[in-house]
Parts: sequence; C-alpha cells; structure tokens
Amino acid sequence: MKVKQYHYEHSCPRVVIAGLKGGSGKTIITLGIIKAWRDKDLKIVPFKKGPDYIDAGWLAYAADQPCYNLDPFLVGKEKILTSFLEHTIDFDGAIIEGNRGLYDGMDVDGTYSTAELSKIIRSPTILVLDCTKTTRTLAAMVIGCKNFDKEMDIRGVILNQIANSRQESLIRNTFEHYSDLPVLGALPRIREELFLERHMGLTPYQEYGNPKEAIDAIGKLAKEYIDLDGIWKIAKEAPPLNAEFHPLPTPPPSRGREGVGGRLRTTYSELKIGVIKDSAFQFYYPENFTELVRRGATLIEINALKDREIPEVDALYIGGGFPETHALALSENIHFRTSLRNAIEEGLPVYAECGGLMYLGEALLLEDTTYPMSGIFPIVFCLEKMPQAHGYTIVNVERDNPYFPVGCILRGHEFHYSKVINQDITAQLSKRDDIYFAFKMERGQGLIDKMDAICYKNVLATYTHLHASGSGEWANGLIRQANFYKEKRLLETKKFNFKIALTV
Repeated sequence: MKVKQYHYEHSCPRVVIAGLKGGSGKTIITLGIIKAWRDKDLKIVPFKKGPDYIDAGWLAYAADQPCYNLDPFLVGKEKILTSFLEHTIDFDGAIIEGNRGLYDGMDVDGTYSTAELSKIIRSPTILVLDCTKTTRTLAAMVIGCKNFDKEMDIRGVILNQIANSRQESLIRNTFEHYSDLPVLGALPRIREELFLERHMGLTPYQEYGNPKEAIDAIGKLAKEYIDLDGIWKIAKEAPPLNAEFHPLPTPPPSRGREGVGGRLRTTYSELKIGVIKDSAFQFYYPENFTELVRRGATLIEINALKDREIPEVDALYIGGGFPETHALALSENIHFRTSLRNAIEEGLPVYAECGGLMYLGEALLLEDTTYPMSGIFPIVFCLEKMPQAHGYTIVNVERDNPYFPVGCILRGHEFHYSKVINQDITAQLSKRDDIYFAFKMERGQGLIDKMDAICYKNVLATYTHLHASGSGEWANGLIRQANFYKEKRLLETKKFNFKIALTV
C-alpha cells in the first residue's frame, strides 16, 4: 500500500545545547532547562545527538516524553529533518542536546558533528562553557567557534562550574567587551553530587534511588541561575522548517504486557514481539519500537529479573544495558533462562544487542565469581576497567542470516567494557556448522577478530547497536521472522488439531 506523503511546514521553537568539549555539563543544564520549562506548563520534546541511551533516558524522564535521536551518522541527514518534524507536532518546543565539542566529527570537515545537526534543523545554538580554572580565554574560544563556520547560529553561552563571583564578573565583562553574545546563565560549582556516575557516564535513571529528587534539584538551580526567558526567546526565533513526510501513528503509553508503544494493523497478521525491558536491559531507541509498531507489531514488555517464563510471542528483542550490575538476579532466575533456551530451540526469533548478547552467552565472570547466563552461545564474558570498543561502526553483512540480506551495509555504534574471555572460541566454532558470524566490521571492533553478529537458529546477537530510522532492514527482518514463526506455529497447531480430530 502506498503511503500518502504530506508537505509540512512547522515553526517549532527549538534550541541546541552544545559545548566546547565532552563533559562540559550539557546534560545537567539541558535537564534543568527542561524541568524549568515544564514547570511553566510548556510541553517540551527532548532530542539527543550522538549514540547515547543513558543521557537520553534522563532527558526523557525530565520531559516525561520519549527522547528521540538525531544523529546524522546513524539516521542519515536526509531523515533528520523529517524525524524532527514528525516528533515535534503538538509540542510547544524542542531542546536538543549535542555531544562532544560543537565541531567534533569523524573527519577534518566535522561531518556528523553537532554543528552539522544544528544547521540541518536550522536551530539556534547555545554553548555551555566549563569555567574551571579559566576566564578570558573562554571568550576567545567562543569567538573562534563563531567565526569558524559563518553558517552556525551561535546565540549565547551558559557558564558552568563558576568558582566565585569574581570569576563570573570577569568572564561576563569579557564577553560584553569582545563579543555580542549574551551570557544566559552562570551555574556555581556544585559541591554535592546531584547525579551518580559510573564507567559509562551517568547512572541510568532506572537504577537511581530517587530520580525525581535529582531532577527537581537541577530544575531549581536552572530557575535561579539561568535566563530561561532569554533562552525561550531565542528558541522562538528559530525559522520555520519544511519537509515531505508521512505522519507517524500515535501510540498509546506503555501498558506493560499489554503493549509497549501500541499497535497499528498492516498486511501482517497480529504479531507479538517481546521486549526484555527492565533495569538490566534498558538501552532502546524509541524509534526502534515505533518502526516495529508501524509494521504491525504489538510489543510485549518482559522482565528477565522477575518473570518466570517467556510469554507467547512471535519474536524477542533484547537491548543493551548493564547485565553485570544484575548478574546475580539474572543467574538466579533459572526458570526464565530455561524458558528462553527452550523457546530458542523451538525456533523463536531473537535479536540481541550488547548487553543482550552477554545475556545469551554461557557465563559472566565478575572478579572471582562466575554467573551463569542463558547458555545459547559458548562464550564467557568479563568486564575490564577500560572500554573495549567505543564509537561508530560500519558492518558488512557477509553471510546468510535470519535478518539482513547479504551485502547489506549497516551503520551503528558500540560502547562496552566487556570482552570475550575464551579467545579460542573461533577455533571452537569452526568445528560447528550451527553457529556462525554474519557481520564483518568495516569500522569498529565487533565481537571477535573484527567479526560480529553471532547466529544460532533464529538468533542473532551483536555488539553493534542499530537505529531503525537509519537501518530499515532491521525492523523488516524482525517482522519477517516473527511472521514466519507465527505462521509455522499456526500450521503446527492446525496439524495437531487435525490429528486429534481423526482420532475422535
């Protein structure tokens, strides 16, 4: 069925919060602005640039709305604009958190940088400045950023980590003297930790003791130290955007096992796709759910920590997360692990990413303790103190598999501290014809020896995270396998009922 295309013009107020480097305080300040604007009864939709789940989770929690990803590398520049327009309908405004430094990208041209994203969506940009041990140099750096690319619409700065009033006064006076950019806020150095951190950045809000208390605290700071009206005025000056697109279905809110993200009927029979979504597995792009729903799926939420068995589903999606912080609970839920193994042996399609890959391994070794996992693949993982892979990936699909056509090139990302202990796994697997690797890494590390996407029956598990808006083959493949599996079970049921009828 041909989907009708619409021409749409939208004047959504918007602002990009960027920085000169990573760790400048963009996330904290973005959260504070979202909370303060919400307290003014503004309905704000958040976006995150860059391959990120944890910060995006906090942004979604603060806004009480899904946080969508706007990453030119993952999604593609041609889809950024339509995605932004589709997801800002019926909102009062949007706030986009950048990543790394404003012009940081993959090459000397700054391709896929926050600056490039700002230009695609024609958004005014505000720079967050870490003022630790510096004063006048900040103005020189910001003036340099403004002159570096004349197409960039840098509209102001927010000072962060201010030590005292003398430092703040000197920086403000420097900007007034040398630049026409306003200082839109100055946050003091906070002595107490508002957000706990661990090796991948902020602790996910799902594992935080009282996330509401943290958001309330940073919202209070934003109201006291940030010129919220000035930023809103800048956001409202963003020019209209135009694009051709077809509207997304509006899914109802998550209802646990009744459905994550709702349902839209298509030519497929009603498909149920399970999503393991709990505090151990929480790294999902909302667009991935949307693409499955658009293709006719009802999403069923599953908890690997508490549920005793896999419910009746036609496919299973296991995202990334922190299985290492829940290793004991995962290993002790023997009934669930057994149910998962049995379902896989019966042909259940399973797609797993990063933490999901680890869960499908044989065991997880943490310090001197071994925690049994699902045992689908004969792989033992451990955790290192340094990242074992970090950054964008490009994979070439080199072998037949349940989800992707051979020759397909996919763009994704990987970020993990885990690694395979049994390095002889390649030799072990060479003796088996039922387990194989489907991906060859053109960019990135992968699982072993630049290979990724380990497969068994209808299971594919990979370190590479994919974004469905940029890799449509992912949703197509998962839906296709779910449909095959459902039809197979229906046929088996009909045969069984026929045999029963003959014996009556």
